[in-house]
Amino acid sequence: MPDSTREDSVAVPLLPSLRHATNSSSQVAIVGSNLCPVESLDYEIAENDFFKQDWRARSKTQIFQYVFMKWLLCFFIGIIVSLIGFTNNLAVENLAGVKFVVTSNMMLAGRYSMGFFVFTVTNLILTLFASVITAFVAPAAAGSGIPEVKAYLNGVDAPEIFSLRTLLVKIIGNISAVSGSLLIGKAGPMVHTGACVASILGQGGSKRYGLTWRWLRYFNNDRDRRDLVTCGSAAGIAASFRAPVGGVLFALEEMSSWWRSALLWRIFFSTAVVAIVLRALIDVCLSGKCGLFGKGGLIVFDVYSENASYHLGDVLPVLLLGFVGGILGSIYNFLLEKVLRAYNYIYEKGVAWKIILACAISIFTSCLLFGLPFLASCQPCPADALEECPTIGRSGNFKKYQCPPGHYNDLASLIFNTNDDAIKNLFSKNTDFEFHYLSVLVFFITCFFLSILSYGIVAPAGLFVPVIVTGASYGRFVGMLLGSKNLNDGLYAVLGAASFLGGSMRMTVSLCVILLELTNNLLLLPMMMVVLLISKTVADAFNANIYNLIMKIKGFPYLHSHVEPYMRQLTVGDVVTGPLQVFKGIEKIETIVHVLKTTNHNGFPVVDGPPLAPASVLCGLILRDHILTLLKKRVFLSSPVAFDSNTLAQFKADEFAKKGSGRGDRIEDVELSEEELNMYLDLHPFSNASPYTVLETMSLAKALVLFREVGLRHILVIPKLSNRPPLVGILTRHDFMPEHILGLRPSLSRSRWKRLRIRLPFLS
Repeated sequence: MPDSTREDSVAVPLLPSLRHATNSSSQVAIVGSNLCPVESLDYEIAENDFFKQDWRARSKTQIFQYVFMKWLLCFFIGIIVSLIGFTNNLAVENLAGVKFVVTSNMMLAGRYSMGFFVFTVTNLILTLFASVITAFVAPAAAGSGIPEVKAYLNGVDAPEIFSLRTLLVKIIGNISAVSGSLLIGKAGPMVHTGACVASILGQGGSKRYGLTWRWLRYFNNDRDRRDLVTCGSAAGIAASFRAPVGGVLFALEEMSSWWRSALLWRIFFSTAVVAIVLRALIDVCLSGKCGLFGKGGLIVFDVYSENASYHLGDVLPVLLLGFVGGILGSIYNFLLEKVLRAYNYIYEKGVAWKIILACAISIFTSCLLFGLPFLASCQPCPADALEECPTIGRSGNFKKYQCPPGHYNDLASLIFNTNDDAIKNLFSKNTDFEFHYLSVLVFFITCFFLSILSYGIVAPAGLFVPVIVTGASYGRFVGMLLGSKNLNDGLYAVLGAASFLGGSMRMTVSLCVILLELTNNLLLLPMMMVVLLISKTVADAFNANIYNLIMKIKGFPYLHSHVEPYMRQLTVGDVVTGPLQVFKGIEKIETIVHVLKTTNHNGFPVVDGPPLAPASVLCGLILRDHILTLLKKRVFLSSPVAFDSNTLAQFKADEFAKKGSGRGDRIEDVELSEEELNMYLDLHPFSNASPYTVLETMSLAKALVLFREVGLRHILVIPKLSNRPPLVGILTRHDFMPEHILGLRPSLSRSRWKRLRIRLPFLS
């Protein structure tokens, strides 16, 4: 990371290394398939004298305004994200609905070739539009966005991931790509969208476009932005599945690396606002005021059956469902990782290759979706059908496709449809005899591989919905094979979706609640809990969850909650390297400028010695941004003396506020004269006088827990003996990366593999 304190810090380009091994400790990462520098975030409050004085000077009115504004922002996040989620759903339903109706009308008239042409060209245009605006306007908008948000909440700041143009491209590009019949979802992009909305509100808008509000100045720091981004990510899930409690648990279980009770209440408030707004908007659509295709997507997939019950004999099939789902989920993650690495290799060739690949996948997808239903045999319409058969001009279980009157194509009802409608058809109750074994199996295989191929294109694309629809087809197929009298095929589809989600994403509590809110069926709670636990446990034996794998591919230096065993064998002194850059309490401007220009460090220890102190003593830590603010203010001293109270009065707290993501000042932009370079600057009032420090003998594992749980950017390492210099070095995120540690201690790599084989004997 650029905030490391070493001259030999790693800065190896990541893309070429993807062909062999990924360097998660690199200072660069793939953001939108581009190599970008990565910074860490300052979640720790810099408690310097100036900050304390400013905080004491705040009146009760200002404190009330701060608390009130934070709750108000949570309210605005809920309102805006729910409106975006509803608009996304409505746009996709209408764009895709018109496309399917036009194509179906041509097929009803016997013009199959023209129908295929219109279907393919429409999908190609929509995909091309999404890929072009993503590649040229906001490359950071590509993909799901969940790995980027998750890394941000862990303390990793990649540039442009929360910018206004990223937000706009994320919304428009996802609508276009999903409407183009690609097997991708809206949930992941909605999480990123919610985080973007929260980040932009938290920094007072966008200075680039002149959209700023001064009354939001209280939140110009990473700590408050982290809380708002967490609220935004939870609101995104709540808006995607209309699952407010599931959104809260998703943020807690999967996204956030740091939690507190006050944050829980704010997130719950935001998701509650989302649920209320969506309920009101859905009621409008149910009354028929949203057009022909306004009733899909966000409507609850009701699979509840009053007569449904299960007994002890149904537990064994459910256990098997979870076990196989865990294996399938780990295979899915493995293949997706390989495909993403291959795509990154292709993307090295230029932007044109990104767009060509997206178009090729669009054409391939259109051929499969249009051609595969012709392989299925036509089924006679059931006499007791609950809806019109065949279904013409709308969504439903009985697509006519090429079948004669009174018959329907069951595979077309699944594959020639939107993902939301396909899930609804699979989850629907009292439909045990409406789909054929072979049709469901073909649909499962198609979804499994198409979702893997579609995710890595240069367009906003989610994984949640593809994994749900793939798992639902798998579960329905198993239910059809078993022919259970107690659990209908729709319930098996829900359990299959849970098993595949658990095997791929490795979440339990949040997924359980999301699926329960999605299906409105509390009957499945015990079964779903068992399925998720088994599938996650089985899949964990093979690889990591899909978002962690993507973060590793992208190069984000993510700190996991678990500690590697070899870290307990090392002390922090074993991984700290030099040389160490320090400043005196009153430092010459020329020295400060030279150090800032020759290093990329974010934090610098401040050490006093004679004549200011009888011996070398650690005074604190000062941040690069604060030094740059002092240099730009040009309040210098002609001699090495301390600032007086009149000088400190010239500074305002707003001047030290953190700029937006990736928008810090640069030393190259500060021009100083020769006379100013020979002057002095008192760093004492602006240095964090109480930074986190650890003894050099502390175990690396213990230091990692402190670093991650508190959300630090620096830890100062002090010596155990008093007769040594006051500082040994600085620990940053880079020092905890396995690649850095194993690079310093290659012997640990071999012992690590040996322990892995002992723990997982089947690897032998």
